[in-house]
Amino acid sequence: MDSIVTFVTYGFVFIFIMCIALFAIVSALIVVMGRRDRLQTQHSIRINFPIVSRIRYLSEHISPELRQYFFEGDHEGKPFSRLDFQFIVKAAKYAKTIIAFGSKRDFDQPGFYIRNAFFAKQINDLVANNEEQIHTQKYVTDKDTLFARHEHSEEGQLKPWYYADHDAIIVGENTCRFPFTIKSPVAMSGMSYGALGDHAITALSYGLKDAGSYMNTGEGGLSPHHLKGGADIVVQIGPAKFGFRNPDGTFSYEELRKKASIPQVKAFELKLGQGAKIRGGHIEGAKVTPEIAAIRGVEPYKTIDSPNRFEEFDDMDSMMNFLEQIRDVSGKPVGIKMVIGSEETFEEFAAYMDRTKRCPDFITIDGGEGGTGATYQAMADSVGLPIKPALMIAQRVLKKYGVRDKVTLIASGKLFSPDRIAIALSMGADVVQIARGLMIAVGCIGAQKCHSNECPVGVATTNPKLQKALVIDEKRYRVTNYITTLREELFLLAAAAGLTSPRQFNEKHIVYMDQEFRVKTIDQVMEDEKAKELQLIS
Repeated sequence: MDSIVTFVTYGFVFIFIMCIALFAIVSALIVVMGRRDRLQTQHSIRINFPIVSRIRYLSEHISPELRQYFFEGDHEGKPFSRLDFQFIVKAAKYAKTIIAFGSKRDFDQPGFYIRNAFFAKQINDLVANNEEQIHTQKYVTDKDTLFARHEHSEEGQLKPWYYADHDAIIVGENTCRFPFTIKSPVAMSGMSYGALGDHAITALSYGLKDAGSYMNTGEGGLSPHHLKGGADIVVQIGPAKFGFRNPDGTFSYEELRKKASIPQVKAFELKLGQGAKIRGGHIEGAKVTPEIAAIRGVEPYKTIDSPNRFEEFDDMDSMMNFLEQIRDVSGKPVGIKMVIGSEETFEEFAAYMDRTKRCPDFITIDGGEGGTGATYQAMADSVGLPIKPALMIAQRVLKKYGVRDKVTLIASGKLFSPDRIAIALSMGADVVQIARGLMIAVGCIGAQKCHSNECPVGVATTNPKLQKALVIDEKRYRVTNYITTLREELFLLAAAAGLTSPRQFNEKHIVYMDQEFRVKTIDQVMEDEKAKELQLIS
């Protein structure tokens, strides 16, 4: 009995001593931190309120996550809301986006609506190529608890919902030796290897191949990871000419011939600008691995800032000379990617095309709301028009000068859902491209660390340890499901509008409701805007 008492006594003494020691250590740390706060000169609040003021920095660090998961409403998150994320993830994981009870859209706010037909088309009336089914894997939920969702993956088949042959978009039909036929109205926008890691690019390549959609390489050059899955590819060429550079930095037509000889490469795109940055691209040195450096023709682990524009041209004549030379050498369609800043500027381009009969094979219009891995806040917020007014300007001006049928019009800028895509098609787009929607499909959680090489889910990072989180053989099917589900629902929207194919969407199929609940056509919207401009001038 005495031994037990002795043991307990010693135990309490030991614990008491440890507590005293811990208290002494913590007190010493607080004193040291307080003294450092008082003596430092960088932060005023730490001088006046030592120790306690550090809670402010903790709050700043964790507040984005707290807002995203606890405090923001379903529609409040930017650039993508909670509902936006949910829609994309459901389409990617389960290949369906069914909701219950009703829409959460605020119908009192102005916005565009799709015009439903008095008599909708039956599903059997839709004209789509569904001959060959797409093999995929979808998740099935077994049990949804407070702390975990128990699911299992099942193999399945999806209807592809391709355009029929007579609805297919043929790019460069009358200008190229090798025109590009597009049967999917939805494709991947430019995302470079380097901005995204090799796991993400590879998963996208396989998934888009299975879905029958093409992918755009972004300005970082054509990588083996883009080619790995077998998808059709549009190779983007930016002002830095990554992958197309001679040692002196000039454009290499030899590299162009090599890449044009690859069967997967279907077209080339000259990047004049993108919505989030009307400037050259930027990538932090931490992301520039030796492989990426070799592909781009730059030094490893050195931060890259691309030029703001091509050195090869500085007006429309020299731009078309360069474009036509690339077309002649490659034999494949060549287009431009641009951001519309005003109607006047785009009208100059349309008038030039009409006057000279020289046109790119396609024009990609990127909206100001488009994404990027790295840019400046002011540029992302305030330079370039959003995709809807930009598309309306492009469609109207190209028609005005009689050159609309000479070019394929591609749109990008947060067009991640079937209704947004249908509205863009109605405004004049032939094809819609998606970037961040596909990033979310392969696992992006909106951490907004794309520029830092610290993406926590392995999407926008080249760090091998972080990329282990992105399992290619699982995420590839999410890409397939997402794209295929978008196409299916796009056809269903066409049926609701009384059409047999999304290819038939035009400006007559959408209306705009303003703040006074007046319903207007696109023509009426544009007339009202012109009237306002005249009033301002007068």
